[in-house]
Amino acid sequence: MGYAVRLADLDDMPSVTEIYNQGIEDRIATLETKLRTVEDMNKWFLSRGERYKVVVITDETNTVLGWASLNVFNSRCCYSGVADMSIYIEREMRGKGLGKMLLNYLAQTAKENGFHKLVLSTFEYNERGHRLYKSQGFRKVGTYMNQGILDGKFVNITIMEKLLV
Repeated sequence: MGYAVRLADLDDMPSVTEIYNQGIEDRIATLETKLRTVEDMNKWFLSRGERYKVVVITDETNTVLGWASLNVFNSRCCYSGVADMSIYIEREMRGKGLGKMLLNYLAQTAKENGFHKLVLSTFEYNERGHRLYKSQGFRKVGTYMNQGILDGKFVNITIMEKLLV
């Protein structure tokens, strides 16, 4: 099966929404608990700055199987070269190498848009995610203890980074 990675467009938002909501439901990728609507994600997509791209990975039928985004890390200009990133893979496609393809494309897109560093936050217990990020050159910076609350329990968040230069 062949896959392609490309910049997302507004037509991709229904699939992006579905995959994001899987991440919310599965409690492995985000502290968010409220499912999003396509309208929510359309607004999110349209409100992004020019440098903050969203990319998707598709199969040969152009079905979106995952997505990733460059996000504002900090609005202060001294951090303009640092992008926070997000990545979500369709539930049935996790562990099949799509994340690596998305991360490679996202890193190249970040460089092309003037970023020198990617950072991410992940659940301390997300071992599959940690393996993916390390395989793509991310290093663990540290762990925020009791950083958020999910389902009434404190969650530790691991911070990772990758220099792009």
